[in-house]
Amino acid sequence: MHFVSSGLLVPTIVVLLLFLAWLVIELGGLLVEIFVERRRNKIDVPKMINDFQGKNAEEILEIIERSSLSQRQKTALSKLISHSDLPGASLQALERRLIAKEELHYVRITNRTDLVVRLGPTLGLMGTLIPLGPGIIALGQGNTKVLSDSLLTAFDTTVTGLITAGIAFVISRLRKRWYEDYLSVMEALIESLLEVFAHERGTEKQKA
Repeated sequence: MHFVSSGLLVPTIVVLLLFLAWLVIELGGLLVEIFVERRRNKIDVPKMINDFQGKNAEEILEIIERSSLSQRQKTALSKLISHSDLPGASLQALERRLIAKEELHYVRITNRTDLVVRLGPTLGLMGTLIPLGPGIIALGQGNTKVLSDSLLTAFDTTVTGLITAGIAFVISRLRKRWYEDYLSVMEALIESLLEVFAHERGTEKQKA
């Protein structure tokens, strides 16, 4: 058991360092979402819904393209508009599919940092406990150098594990808040579009 646990120290430290490097990349992606994709923009949902009323598919598509919606939202709504001639039940099925696809996309993104939140402290604790064994033995032998090296490794891995978990937690919380808001906006707009399409079909039937 001592041999196995000692052999896990180097992989634990390597994984923690990889977590740190990967979180730097995630922080870069977070900044891209803030500044490039304009995550801070607030969509005036009631105004957009009101603008949809009485418009045909091409006019609605133009409104969406001019809006400050994210590119993924615009793509999903455009796909729904391109199938506006489908029956009501088929449109509702397409709506569920589009929303489920967006939810899955966002869950995959946040799952990455959620994994670091869980594994960071665990690996930090492993990196703390593994070198303490040789350190205690060195203390009994009066070898203070080995003891100090073991304690230094233990403290460093603990701090690294907590830092990675803390950064990942902040990234996850920010993204989940954004994504929940985006999904609610998209659901509201899709429901509005379905009503507009249903009203348009009813008007066409009356004219016929």
